[in-house]
Amino acid sequence: MRDALDATPYDALLLLSFGGPEGPDDVVPFLENVTRGRGIPKERLKEVGQHYFLFGGVSPINDQNRALLDALRKDFADHGLGLPIYWGNRNWAPYLTDTLREMVADGHRRVLVLATSAYASYSGCRQYRENLADSLATLEAEGLEPPRIDKLRHYFNHPGFVEPMVDGVIESLAELPEEVREGAHIAFSTHSIPTASADTSGPAESHGEGGAYVAQHLEVARLIADAVRERTGVDHPWQLVYQSRSGAPHIPWLEPDICDHLEERHASGVPAVVIAPIGFVSDHMEVLYDLDTEAKAKAEELGLPMRRSATVGADPRFAAAIRDLVLERASVERGQEVTPCALGALGASHNLCPVGCCPARAPKPAAAGADSPYA
Repeated sequence: MRDALDATPYDALLLLSFGGPEGPDDVVPFLENVTRGRGIPKERLKEVGQHYFLFGGVSPINDQNRALLDALRKDFADHGLGLPIYWGNRNWAPYLTDTLREMVADGHRRVLVLATSAYASYSGCRQYRENLADSLATLEAEGLEPPRIDKLRHYFNHPGFVEPMVDGVIESLAELPEEVREGAHIAFSTHSIPTASADTSGPAESHGEGGAYVAQHLEVARLIADAVRERTGVDHPWQLVYQSRSGAPHIPWLEPDICDHLEERHASGVPAVVIAPIGFVSDHMEVLYDLDTEAKAKAEELGLPMRRSATVGADPRFAAAIRDLVLERASVERGQEVTPCALGALGASHNLCPVGCCPARAPKPAAAGADSPYA
């Protein structure tokens, strides 16, 4: 971690997340926000919303973001970093545009953005950048001068993101019955996306089968598996798997699905499985429903002992990692030499998304990149 607690030239940090409903009446309006422009009937949205209605119409993501905000503010205060932190969502209150309007009113001109997505992909990076550009355009149309926005680099291989997940896997292995623990398989799970989107994820030089999205997840899985072996003395077999597929069935998405994978592992004689949701920062709805509900039910149906390890959430090490990334980027902007903190072979991700990185199907302006109209 860096010693110089100077965030100059930045004067604020914005936590940018997906958002989620906080009551039954919010579910359909929230899903209308998520699917805007796709022409999905309200009755279909009500069907999709059953996942939320099972949990009282409340997604855990907003409370988890509040916990992360508390952890970040505590870490910054404890280390003397006087950088105010704001929070805005893409699809539910507090809305991104409202938060940026508040930040302008408070006098902030150089803003760093922390997105709650650690990996490269259209939905995990560029779409957030498009949302930022839309919001900045709205501020301009209102006669406000938009702030300059930069986005923190992808943090998938920062120690403060990886190490809490290592602990989570080891704790989950320890919870398994002793007679099946040593032979347990680790299923590293992330959100499935269309294969075409995966293939074009990351900078253009990373494009190809699976693109940066798959490569980065595989790297994190290897890092965790290696650390588990070093700390336990057991070399657990593992595989990267996917969950939360949506969309038309004729469009190829990344596979295998977690429930199919559990069936395959059980058929092959694996005695137990730990599911490690490495693609998610916190235990939001896709973890709560797709893993803790559907995958758990599948494992019980198979008679397969299964544990699900924790996401990073508001772990103090993750908060410290964000502080490190803020100070790293500030040093870069001041023209100082910086040694980025990153584990594994892929090294630190880019600070500025290049042209052609995670392209959209239909080109749209995106902030905080080499092609940003708000440089």
